[in-house]
Amino acid sequence: MRIVGIVALCAVMGGCASVTRGTTENLSIVSTPPGAEATITGLDVPTACVTPCAVVVKRNADVSVSFQKDGYEPQVVQLTKEIPATGAAGFAGNVLIGGLVGMGVDAVTGAATDHKPNPVAVTLQPLAPPARPAPPRKRRPTAPPRTGT
Repeated sequence: MRIVGIVALCAVMGGCASVTRGTTENLSIVSTPPGAEATITGLDVPTACVTPCAVVVKRNADVSVSFQKDGYEPQVVQLTKEIPATGAAGFAGNVLIGGLVGMGVDAVTGAATDHKPNPVAVTLQPLAPPARPAPPRKRRPTAPPRTGT
């Protein structure tokens, strides 16, 4: 009976990292110059904001941020997921409290991971000015036909 109680407690509590860190994180987005449109994909609903801004993302999401601003080259930043020391500690806490159920919850929700880079910061490059067409060439007058004597 004691084991059933422990398993039920683990199922209710979820994973340790899920409890201590949550399943979402704030993602800060900045650009130089500011005022770029940032489109965040990999979320349940694609989201857009104007830099500087912040959005809440699920820790297990595969996120990328696209930047666009008139007069500048567009850029895309693909984020990676890493396990920081705090996430590793929360995940390891499952050995003591959450057991396999807690580890499974943390693995599925990505609670032990953080997105990198955070903040997402880019320096937008100005578009190259359009090439100016070469001036038209002047035509040389043609020589009059030669007549023989």
